Amino acid sequence: MIITIKYFGLIAEVTNQSEESIDFSGRLISDLLNTLYAKYPDLKNKDFQVAQNQELVSESTEITGQELALLPPFSGG
Repeated sequence: MIITIKYFGLIAEVTNQSEESIDFSGRLISDLLNTLYAKYPDLKNKDFQVAQNQELVSESTEITGQELALLPPFSGG
């Protein structure tokens, strides 16, 4: 399946893009993260959360949506 991944903040700086679509055959968020870590090794050193269908999810969550987002920590004010 084709998955669109949106990158924000420092994560976008690591990937040098704000969005990309990839052909992905894995099942879990952790599978996707391993694919992204192989492509962008510096991601392993960054703190971020993953959102699917605009809800934060864990690495053990099954991928059900075609749009995911990698979100760096947000500071409130």
